[in-house]
Amino acid sequence: MPEWSWEYEGYDPGAERLRESLCTLGNGYFATRGAVPESKAGLVHYPATYVAGCYNLLESTVAGRRVENEDLVNLPNWLRLRFRLRSADGAAGPWFSPDTCELLEYRHTLDLRRGTLTRRLRYRDSEGGPVSVEQCRLVHMGDPHLAALRTVVTVESWSGEIEVDSAIDGDVINANVHRYRSLGKNHLTHVQTGSEDPDTVWLRCRTSTSDIGVGMAARTVAPGQAPSSSGLHPTHHRAAHRLVIPIAPGRPAVVVKTAAVHTSRDQAIRNPLEAAVDRVTGAPDFATLLDSHTAAWERLWRGAEIRVPGEAGRVLRLHLFHVLQTLSPHTAELDVGVPARGLHGEAYRGHVFWDELFVLPYLNLHFPEVSRALLNYRHRRLPQACRAAGEIGRAGAMYPWQSGSDGREETQQLHLNPRSGRWLPDNSRLQHHVGSAIAYNVWQYCEATGDTEYLHTKGAEMLLQIARFWADTAAYDPRTDRYRIRGVLGPDEYHDSYPGAAAPGLDDNAYTNVTAAWVLSRALDLVRRLPAWRRQELFERIELNGGELPKWEAVSRRLRVPFHQGVISQFDGYGDLAELDWDSYRARYDSIRRLDRILEAEGDTVNRYQASKQADVLMLGYLFSPAELQSLFHRLGYELDDEVWRRTVDYYLKRTSHGSTLSGLVHGWVLTRARRAEAWTYCREALEEDVADLQGGTTGEGIHLGAMAGTLDLVQRGLTGLETREDALRLDPVPLPALSEYGFSLRYRGHWGVSVRLQSGQLRISVPDSEESPIRVVLTDRAVTIAPGDTCTLVLPRS
Repeated sequence: MPEWSWEYEGYDPGAERLRESLCTLGNGYFATRGAVPESKAGLVHYPATYVAGCYNLLESTVAGRRVENEDLVNLPNWLRLRFRLRSADGAAGPWFSPDTCELLEYRHTLDLRRGTLTRRLRYRDSEGGPVSVEQCRLVHMGDPHLAALRTVVTVESWSGEIEVDSAIDGDVINANVHRYRSLGKNHLTHVQTGSEDPDTVWLRCRTSTSDIGVGMAARTVAPGQAPSSSGLHPTHHRAAHRLVIPIAPGRPAVVVKTAAVHTSRDQAIRNPLEAAVDRVTGAPDFATLLDSHTAAWERLWRGAEIRVPGEAGRVLRLHLFHVLQTLSPHTAELDVGVPARGLHGEAYRGHVFWDELFVLPYLNLHFPEVSRALLNYRHRRLPQACRAAGEIGRAGAMYPWQSGSDGREETQQLHLNPRSGRWLPDNSRLQHHVGSAIAYNVWQYCEATGDTEYLHTKGAEMLLQIARFWADTAAYDPRTDRYRIRGVLGPDEYHDSYPGAAAPGLDDNAYTNVTAAWVLSRALDLVRRLPAWRRQELFERIELNGGELPKWEAVSRRLRVPFHQGVISQFDGYGDLAELDWDSYRARYDSIRRLDRILEAEGDTVNRYQASKQADVLMLGYLFSPAELQSLFHRLGYELDDEVWRRTVDYYLKRTSHGSTLSGLVHGWVLTRARRAEAWTYCREALEEDVADLQGGTTGEGIHLGAMAGTLDLVQRGLTGLETREDALRLDPVPLPALSEYGFSLRYRGHWGVSVRLQSGQLRISVPDSEESPIRVVLTDRAVTIAPGDTCTLVLPRS
């Protein structure tokens, strides 16, 4: 079915890395890029396998400084399989490669429904004439440790033999991102190989500093055929199984490779290698694996159904596919966060940023157990966040901008500008608003699921410690009778200091201050709602003195929000910066998305200009409904009416370069409420960010998981105005002509498969039959209660 598949016709070496990322297969535990099996890493191809949470720290010398970087590790390549034809006299031809052979046909098909990648090709062999090849691979969604590759080779007019070399290749490094080339990249050590008769090879190794043990095993068979020869050849960094199989017209050669992956982070195993060998030895044949894998995907699709017609629906389904491959139900059993670039590449070193802010609101209403596990990743690192706050003299928890294995700050100290070739200070660790994102996710999860047990325990501990940090960070300014938060960065990321300032940081970033006020008010609400015994227990556990709460109240009502020219200022002094000649830069450069790099290469700095990389102030319109945002500003003593917000939206639209994949998403979301006529332009850009690689080569380094999940949530919450609060589903749909028809299913408060569908100005909600309580649905002009087994159709007012 075309809406369930993505096809790549022909072979284009220049686009291969992009295709590899978008054709990655995974199951939440591990993922393997869509590289062709015969390839080794180089300028064109980059085969790679990543296990969630498998990080390693290396030291490097950059620009004369010793720096440390923790990376998601590229593990040994289980996929490696190459073949060549051999004539009847035993003479071997060249190994097949799309880079060197004469291709007659060539196509990759990514089947989203079944979770498979199939390559079909024909090439002309110098001795054997036309040869057809079909290869189908999977990374098993039912058994998270298994993967398989089936290869069928057919000759048309020649008889002889085919030689197959199936290997686990341990000679791998982290080299997916060219601008990291100066950094350490050799993460694996103690590589050993071996074999288990009659058809299995294995490899084990360890990460060099994190000391994670890795075990891989691969079984290669030629089902229903008698190989002329078969030999297992383990060497120092490579364990290979080499088979020679007779082949003739009407008698194709079929080879099935089944692989298993385990690490020492896994539960209920004695050691990774033994577990991998046992698992691959007991694995069934390819057809049985494919059936159980397809069935597992079918269960996932039922839990995450989305129905949007046309090309937009097709792209949304691809986005959902990659979200589910990175964060599947298997994730609920792991200690991992949300990797910003999925398990698809090495950009951002596999780190966890704030992207869960765009991912969890979607997962909450489909796979809440996965959301809870991702919040637990943050809770386990709460002590480290408290230590980080203490090291700078603050109370509470200061979560890192980039997190990896243990919750320490993993943001790089230097970053490379590829335009100028210069290594520059990286001050993005000052984005302390990541703590507010974590608090927001805790609150949203508990509102969506009704999980009061979590809210009163782990959720409360995180929420209160983050609130404590903001209360202690805010300093009272008697001149303005306001509290101020100084020396931070907002989501924009372009601006990291004032022009000419000796130290980095900005004052009163509006997004940071407003979200901090929200965190404080939610924390105070929670403290009041907690049972007295639980409140006392919680205060004792986190050593919170009730005498701190009056300051929380004061800060939550008196944090400063700067304004200029009748709009919200991105930060104090933003309106005093110079205006950029946008037309001039657009005329001089093909793309100005990374305006910061362009200006630095010219000897200038973006800190001098009113120019933003992505939504900053406007992020407030992404997180909060118009009514809630007005209420927040009112609590702070400011009036935010529709006109001020519209002026603010217009102001920053003209001054944003959209150098982040999240930018189009947030602007599209905000404009559905503020300036509907322009909303689709940005929504379409958000849909195309990865499939069209709009950021210019970055998708080959990994997909942008936050942007992909955000487009799903744009349909689920953005267009519907869906909020889960006060024990009700609150809906306020907005008509968007290009997406006027859509539907999806939800899990809400024990109800599985609640169907929401908008079509022809009517909203249809069906609640499946169950023993659960009825669902209360609130619209702007009415409220209804829908009992299990019932369907309600609501005619929406015209706007």
